[in-house]
Formats: sequence, C-alpha cells, structure tokens
Amino acid sequence: MRYAVYWDELASEVRRCTWFYKGDKDNKYVPYSESFSQVLEETYMLAVTLDEWKKKLESPNREIIILHNPKLMVHYQPVAGSDEWGSTPTEQGRPRTVKRGVENISVDIHCGEPLQIDHLVFVVHGIGPACDLRFRSIVQCVNDFRSVSLNLLQTHFKKAQENQQIGRVEFLPVNWHSPLHSTGVDVDLQRITLPSINRLRHFTNDTILDVFFYNSPTYCQTIVDTVASEMNRIYKLFLQRNPYFKGGVSIAGHSLGSLILFDILTNQKDSLGDTDSKKDSPDIVMDHGDTLTLEEDLKKLQLSEFFSIFEKEKVDKEALALCTDRDLQEMGIPLGPRKKILNYFRTRKNSMGINRLTLQSASGANMSNLSKESEFCSGTAGNDQHLDVGIGQVSVKYPRLIYKPEIFFAFGSPIGMFLTVRGLKRIDPNYKFPTCKGFFNIYHPFDPVAYRIEPMVVPGVEFEPMLIPHHKGRKRMHLELREGLTRMSMDLKNNLLGSLRMAWKSFTRTPYPALQASETAEETEAEPESGSEKPSDVSTEESPAAGKEDAPPINVGMLNGGQRIDYVLQEKPIESFNEYLFALQSHLCYWESEDTVLLVLKEIYQTQGIFLDQPLQ
Repeated sequence: MRYAVYWDELASEVRRCTWFYKGDKDNKYVPYSESFSQVLEETYMLAVTLDEWKKKLESPNREIIILHNPKLMVHYQPVAGSDEWGSTPTEQGRPRTVKRGVENISVDIHCGEPLQIDHLVFVVHGIGPACDLRFRSIVQCVNDFRSVSLNLLQTHFKKAQENQQIGRVEFLPVNWHSPLHSTGVDVDLQRITLPSINRLRHFTNDTILDVFFYNSPTYCQTIVDTVASEMNRIYKLFLQRNPYFKGGVSIAGHSLGSLILFDILTNQKDSLGDTDSKKDSPDIVMDHGDTLTLEEDLKKLQLSEFFSIFEKEKVDKEALALCTDRDLQEMGIPLGPRKKILNYFRTRKNSMGINRLTLQSASGANMSNLSKESEFCSGTAGNDQHLDVGIGQVSVKYPRLIYKPEIFFAFGSPIGMFLTVRGLKRIDPNYKFPTCKGFFNIYHPFDPVAYRIEPMVVPGVEFEPMLIPHHKGRKRMHLELREGLTRMSMDLKNNLLGSLRMAWKSFTRTPYPALQASETAEETEAEPESGSEKPSDVSTEESPAAGKEDAPPINVGMLNGGQRIDYVLQEKPIESFNEYLFALQSHLCYWESEDTVLLVLKEIYQTQGIFLDQPLQ
C-alpha cells in the first residue's frame, strides 16, 4: 500500500503485475491480483513443462481463464444469473486476451524522482474543491505541475543535471477548502438553500461562496490560520524527512489562493531586521506626532477609570486598536464607554491614513504599511489624497510563517482587483514584502479572474506586461504571423499615403504654359521634400513600436526587487479564434502549462546561480 505523507489521501495499492487481461472499456491491459497471478504462473509453467494445454482456471471473482497454448490465452467474464443454483460459470460473453509479462504493453511506469531536493514550493489552491476542468483536486493538479517540472529539468537544465549541480524542485499542495467546510457551515447553508436547481446551488455553496467566506472576518480568520499553519506543519515535517535539506522555500497561489498568500505576506514581521525596518512597517498605523499615552487618551475621553482594566489585561494603544466590541465587553467595559473608545481609535486610525498608506486585509483588517508618504516620492508634498485608505472593519490576526519565502508566484490572480476594491489606488514603488524578496504575477491573456499589478505601482505610464517565452524557445507561430501582418499593413498604409500625396500634388498643379519652366524647378525641390516627408511619416507611425523596443527598462518598484512583476502567457492558436470560449479554461490552464513551470524553475534556479542551457527568446 502507498500512503500520503504531506496531504490527506486514501491509501492506494501498489501491485506487482505479471499477468494481464484486456479491459472491456478502454481496451487497456488490466493486471490480475498478485495471488492469482502466482496461480496463473504456476499453471502456465506446468503446461509448458508437460506440454499439456487447454487448462481452465477460475479466478476469485468467478472469471474463467483458459490457456489454449502459449500464444492463445483467453478470459471470460461471469454472466449474471448463470450460477444461481451454485453451478460453475460457463464460458459466455466475448473472450478477452490474456497476456503474460509486460512486453508490448504501453505502461507508464514512473522511473522515480531525483533524491536531491534543491527548493521547496508550497502551492495554495483557489475557490472550490476542484482545481481544473476535470474536477481534480489540488493534490492531483500539483502532481501534474511536479511531473512537468521534472520533464523540463531534463530538457532545459541538461548541463546542470549532467554536472550534478541540481536535483529537483519539490511542489507540495496546501488545502484550506476542506478544513473551512468542515466547520459546520455547510449544514447551516443547506438549511437555507432552496430545493430548486439543486446542482447549481450546490456548486455555488461549495465553490463561489469561498470568495464571500474570505471577506467574512470569522471565516477569513479560519482560512488564513489554516493556510499558514498547514504550510508551517508541512515545512516542519519536510525538514524531519529531509534533514540535509539546505535549499530555500517559495510559495505559489492560484486564484483566491494568491490573494490569501499576499495578505499573509504583507502582514509578516521581519524579526531579523533592524529597528528602522520595524519602524517602517508597524502593524498599527500611528502618526509621528501622536505622542499621547493610552492613559492620556482615556483622560481625554473622560474614561480614566477604565485605565486600570487595560493595565491589568496588559493592553496598550496598539493592542486596543485591534480590540473588537466583544473583546471590550469581555473585559467588563459598559456599552457607552465601549462605543466611545472604538470610535475614537477608528477615527484616529483613518485620519492617520493620509500620513501612511495602509493595505486592508480581506476582512478589512489593517495590514502592514505599504508606504510612508515621505518615502512615496522625493520632493513632493505630504498630503496626496490617493494615499488615504481606510475601511476599518473587524481585524484579522495573521499567523507568522516559520520561514522566509524567497519568491511568491501568483497564477491567475485577482490581487489587483481586490486591492482596488478595498480602496487602495496606488502601491508605493519603495514597498516590498517584509520577508519575501520576489513576486511574479503570471496570467493567461484570456483569464477572466486575473488582473495586473504594475499599473498600481506606475499608474501614469501605459506599458505591456512581460511576454513569457514559449518553452521551445520561440514565439508561437500565430503571434509572429499576426505581428508580421500588422507590420505589413502599416507599411502598405504608409506607402499608400505617400502615393496619394504625390498624386494629389500632380492634380493640383497650375497648368499654364508660362509656368512650365518654374514647375520643373519646383518638381526637383518637391521630390526631395516628398521623399523627406515620407520617411518622416513612417518614422512617426513606427516611433511607438521602436520606442517600445529601445525604451529604457520601466521602474516598477521594489515589490519584485526592481524586476518586472506582470508576466503574460502566449495563447494557443486555437484559443485566439474565440477568447470567450476558452475563458474558463484559461483560468485553469496553469497546472499543465510548460511555459508557466519553466518560468518558475528559471527564477528559482537563478537565485542559486544556475541558468537555462539556452536562454529563451
């Protein structure tokens, strides 16, 4: 039996296969059980030794196997009702071929994985229990991702493998959907769900509602706790099973999973950083001029008598800003003072939003500072209104990861949309995750859930995302054809405009004989003029394209260490015919996308100084 170590999965049988028969559905060879295979082998060897054939055997499932000769062995399925009175099943139904050994059988026997693990990647799923159009779980999809990565290592990192510089990257799934729906919320939902269109309502409750659960303070806490604790648990277990592991850790999230990881990463604390870095990203937004103590604040509200309660509970100003109405009620503070305190700290927090930019969590919780206004842009005034963000709902306490991720990969991610909906208009170019150096936003061009990040960092500039190279080292043929046709049409348009201009000039000339001499002189001047005009028109038409190629690198901030953040896949030729038809598939395509996996491997191994055999164009 084979048992899963890092995730929950039913144990599966591992069978030594020596005897097979052809199945009735897919025409594939099906192995017999080990015990019955042994019986068949003994009977076969006896028949070969004594040269006595036409041997008949009955399997434990009452199937009949007849060995006519070494090249003709057949299998008969039992017919229902044939042995009602205890009689032996007869040879009825279509005979199926029986085969000894695995020769000429196309079996996909896994050759195993390299023992050396260079890097560990946790993969968090999006909404619902199914992760692709085949309704497979996150475990099966990550298995595909891992298999694709092993194939690409053999083809694109061949030199490094031959020199034994690399082993493999381990991808492990993180499941939060099952723990969330095991809280009893499904029973509550079922009680209020209407009986009509049952399957659609079940799909909504099981899948779509995960987005609303994440926007609920109660269930958002459950989700972030599950994701962080599960990653920490698996990391500890992985180190126990791989004590010599010296590699780094990265994290990847698909769809809503990427937003969960983004919120968790934004709320991490860099304990190894210096005090200045701590000042730059406190949990609670406080103004530099806010020097009042908690006792003075309460005195200002005429609620000094409650200071002893806070002192007893070891609650300071930062802790009080995180308290909810229920927390204050449990401390024994009456309703009136509770409302005064909560309103005071909420309004103070919102007023500080102009001085510091605050991201809000899915439940509206305060997240770590993205920027201080003084750091936003050198030499600018300190009251830009686009920095004012405040939602002020019930806060979520974000767990701490026990490791520092090196890179965060987001697949088909709605992070940009959620940040905008939460009220964030711009991300400070100087902002970076407290504990993670890299961030790649990878998406398919037709993915309806994906949004860009870079325009939030550089809102005043329009520029294209980075095009992910095809894993075979070229641009897809239909994209090259489209670009070629675009260039050709531009050239035709420019040539046509030039020809029309020349024709118009010839039509509008004055046809007087007295001016013939001067016309010839004008023609000689007009021709170089028109010649000079024509290239200038071409250059003005083509200048944006040329500018795109020759333009200096765009500064997209420090969220990915100064590198580009948005990376777009190349659509397949069939997908370009109708983008609406392939929209859903585009959101679920990342698990088997060689281009996506190769970008992940390339970025991970670059941190170790290992590069592709041949750089992709």
